[in-house]
Amino acid sequence: MPGERFPLKKQIAYACGNIGWSIMTNIVLVMGQYFYLPPANSGLTQFIPQVLVFGFISIMSLIVSSGRVIDAVVDPYIASLSDKSTHTKGRRIPFMKWTILPAVIFCSLIFFPVAKGESLHNAYWLTFMLIGFFMSATAYIIPYNALLPEVTDTAAEKVKLSSFQQAGFVIGIIISSLVNNYADLVQDFFHVANRDSAVQYTIWGLCILAGLIMLIPVLAIDETKYVLSKKPSHLPVFQAIRKTFSQRNFKYYLISDFSFYTGLSIISTGLLYFITVLLRLKESMGGLLMLVMVLLSLAFYPLINYLSRKYGKKPIVLFSFALLSLIFAMIYFLGRLPISPIAQVYLLGCLAAFPLASLGILPNAILAEIAEKDSKETGENHEGMFFAVKYLFVKLGQTFGGALFAFLAVYGKDVGHDFGLRLNGVCGFALCILAFTFFTKFRETKTQA
Repeated sequence: MPGERFPLKKQIAYACGNIGWSIMTNIVLVMGQYFYLPPANSGLTQFIPQVLVFGFISIMSLIVSSGRVIDAVVDPYIASLSDKSTHTKGRRIPFMKWTILPAVIFCSLIFFPVAKGESLHNAYWLTFMLIGFFMSATAYIIPYNALLPEVTDTAAEKVKLSSFQQAGFVIGIIISSLVNNYADLVQDFFHVANRDSAVQYTIWGLCILAGLIMLIPVLAIDETKYVLSKKPSHLPVFQAIRKTFSQRNFKYYLISDFSFYTGLSIISTGLLYFITVLLRLKESMGGLLMLVMVLLSLAFYPLINYLSRKYGKKPIVLFSFALLSLIFAMIYFLGRLPISPIAQVYLLGCLAAFPLASLGILPNAILAEIAEKDSKETGENHEGMFFAVKYLFVKLGQTFGGALFAFLAVYGKDVGHDFGLRLNGVCGFALCILAFTFFTKFRETKTQA
């Protein structure tokens, strides 16, 4: 686009950051519970006992929740430090630089339990490794996302850069969703007999790859050159948080985002269970489903950019929530539909492609506009805090979704005993309807194209 001060090659370098952290985050989301609490037909060892605390809370729910909640509490402090930074290299890139190595180490160690077989020691280990990983990843993600409104000027530029960003994210999803396929190759080519070991070696290699990719924007982008002069924020943490909630649209944005990410967490956590238990297919089909879904979603990117310019972002987001609710309803009936299991996989992937694309691109562009509007109205530059509060709600949603899945799994997660898995479809349907309802109250304003 003529006149952009952030050139195309820098936009691509920026998108690479999303590829890296998406790989690691989605490995944890997709493989975390499946690795520690696998279904009986997976060939993996169960490392955590499936017991209930207080008679109704599963131990895995507590682990997932504690890791995410502690991380979420830290988010605003990281954002505040970034917003207030007076570093000569900028407010964002220096933070990103020093968080990559800890994220790689903690993500790798998540999948190396300290005890062989079921043990509470593995539960303690997983809890602390999750906390370490999520805090490290957050210290990269929040400054990274805060760059978006700072290097773009118009609404169209924000949507375009957000499209590159989301493309990076879905590439990360593709890479991470094929863990079991890579593990098959490790077993075949390197003659690794133990399935647990094959998965562990695969994840360690992917984490190193992700860390190297996360370095690309750090090395390629000179923040002082492409970010217009921004005064560091001087607001204390809690006052800055209160300021973000003074924006009416931001409240409805957050509620919808929370509901969406809760539902998305259910899908991410349950994907391999839906494939292997409800459809009774090989776990490698999970990677194929993701591949179909994300490649098709990429094809929708130009259409979403065009439609958002012509009709605005709100109608597209509402349509996507409605379509996603139907997808969740379909999950309840997986394995019972009058078509083959393979056809059900492809149908699910094709239907999910459009909402995956639109709800990946548009929300960040919308939030960038909200943060920019607030900056102009208040004279305070705390873009990082807006994204921190967003990711606070994202993580609470992911925590609730993961915990809900683990809780419902108690009521059936194996072939012939799968009612708990099917209930996740019902819960996801209700969450999407909730997101749709609240986003109808969002007031979209015409912005400069």
